[in-house]
Amino acid sequence: MRVITELRLAAKRTFIRVDFNVPVAQNRVADATRIRAALPTIRFAQQQNARVILASHLGRPKGQRTPQASLAPVAAELSGLMGQQVTLAPDCVGAEVEAMVDALVPGHVLLLENLRFHPGEEKNDPDFARALARLADVYVNDAFGTAHRAHASTVGMVAYVPEKAAGLLMHRECEYLGKILYAPDRPLYALLGGAKVSDKLAVLENLLRVVDGMLIGGAMAYTFLRAQGTEVGLSPVEDALLDTAARLTEQARSAGKVLLLPVDHRVARSLDGSAEVEISSPGIPPGRYGVDIGPATERLFASELKKARTIFWNGPMGIFEVEASAHGTMSMVDALIDSGAVTVVGGGDSAAAVMRSGKAERISHVSTGGGATLEFLEGRTLPGIAALEG
Repeated sequence: MRVITELRLAAKRTFIRVDFNVPVAQNRVADATRIRAALPTIRFAQQQNARVILASHLGRPKGQRTPQASLAPVAAELSGLMGQQVTLAPDCVGAEVEAMVDALVPGHVLLLENLRFHPGEEKNDPDFARALARLADVYVNDAFGTAHRAHASTVGMVAYVPEKAAGLLMHRECEYLGKILYAPDRPLYALLGGAKVSDKLAVLENLLRVVDGMLIGGAMAYTFLRAQGTEVGLSPVEDALLDTAARLTEQARSAGKVLLLPVDHRVARSLDGSAEVEISSPGIPPGRYGVDIGPATERLFASELKKARTIFWNGPMGIFEVEASAHGTMSMVDALIDSGAVTVVGGGDSAAAVMRSGKAERISHVSTGGGATLEFLEGRTLPGIAALEG
């Protein structure tokens, strides 16, 4: 897989698929993390005097042009971050857009309107893919967060463009995540949380094959605890996966691998933060929900992570959206930093926790992918990456 730094871009129409699928509130970008992550690739292309065309989706407009899904707020945010005007095209394909691309001055940037305003994007329609390709001399994919989707802008158009490469962010994502699966500095630990075992079963199984230790928190821990006979009160349990949880636990033990579960819990009578939070150990009493890992678990997990040389973290330790139930998750940010290990944080709430902490620069890599990160670590081939190979 070539990287953008290996290409000669001067005066070439450089089509960069970015992931600007960001939250927008009151016509303004509410979180610009993904936009900032793409800036190194965009600036590199500018420095090479490329004619830069950026393409992204936003939301799920289902092939319909809707004002609330316009990339206009993104264009405004990007202009501010870059310190120069970024023009938003009225569409992403068609004669008017082609004329705007042809008139683009080297070093300048044009942002296409939402790709998903056209049904052909998600359908990977060949005609739509060719229409996008007509805008490009070079194709660069820097949208790791969409690499698990076989869409026209991530897969279909690539075959119709003379040159292709990964952007700097895509390359960095593949480098860090690939190292976890294939060449980690050991000991390698995984810290996993989130709501359901079923959502991460394939990741659990594949990572258990390669890690030296696994720490499980969040609501998914309750299924593992119940499988061991621990009472979990009103906390959610996936009964259909109790045998699976028991099997994975035994698999880890037989292989001599560490598998730690919470030893205490923050519990409450409701999940919305309105009820008093108490500490319970080792299980959860009747009439209570587990809402976060407890302080003893925080210390246990932090102590174990100090043994690691590489750590992958995905998923919160509790109901992260509720302030009273966010302590365990936030404590894991400090645990990763204090470990001194190479630290890789998956997307979603764990990435949000790192950003909220204000300590993101002390984490080795915070992934911009959610589903793409998990599918990569399941060992799947991601279509958007496969399209760049060869």
